[in-house]
Amino acid sequence: MNAQAGSDPSGAPQSPGGVPSSLSEDAFLNGRLRILQPEKGFRAGIDSVFLAAAVPCGAGEAVYEAGIGTGVAALCLLARNPTVHVTGIEVASRYALLCEENAKRNGFADSVRVIRADVRDALRRDLSSMPVPGSFSHAFANPPFFEEGRSTPSPHALKAQAHAFGADDLDLWMKVLHSMVVLRGTVTLVHRADALGKVLSVMDERFGDIRIAPLHAREGTAASRVVVQGVKGSRAPMQLLPGLVLHDADSRFTPEADQILREGMAWRLR
Repeated sequence: MNAQAGSDPSGAPQSPGGVPSSLSEDAFLNGRLRILQPEKGFRAGIDSVFLAAAVPCGAGEAVYEAGIGTGVAALCLLARNPTVHVTGIEVASRYALLCEENAKRNGFADSVRVIRADVRDALRRDLSSMPVPGSFSHAFANPPFFEEGRSTPSPHALKAQAHAFGADDLDLWMKVLHSMVVLRGTVTLVHRADALGKVLSVMDERFGDIRIAPLHAREGTAASRVVVQGVKGSRAPMQLLPGLVLHDADSRFTPEADQILREGMAWRLR
């Protein structure tokens, strides 16, 4: 697929291929998706692909994403199931604009709604732009990974904003995700493996039937990421699932990882 003209909120000059020089055009799902992302700043990668693959959505369902960014996870979800509708909230205006452009250039303009606002305001009753709580079958997020004051911030403002979290923000995001889904709806997120304890602490009081799926870079290594999914209103016990190994001894993707990353297959946790 040839690069198409993209929109850059900064008005930066465009390269000969039609992509602004401040952006890159990145291929996902073996080229089925072409995503514009900032050259500098936060850039979505395979975490978003695995997150989308784990959301157990069915045909025609409404799905909510907290922190939709440039839309990588949402569009991977739509590539697998084109009949769902995704509503995402994004505080960074540039990423929100890019998400809308990416949805358009990949043929999903009518399937994605982007709300330009802070997740912290998602449950405010005085904002008519916010969706009604309990109106989604599923919700998901790739939340910022690092707590403020516990890591060296990026010199790029948008990347620092995407990675930095206040001490109580994960609990707040989980409250929003829980509120947005219907009873028996699912909430799925991807996070650092070493943050699993905190993730479970904010999910345990709100969800049951929690499934934990580790991601390992290679066989025999500790997990670097976890995908965690819970069911609103369930009382079923927690389950630790077999881990998914990304690379073989020759640094190639394993067949299981390849099916998800290149073929857009679902990663079924339940």
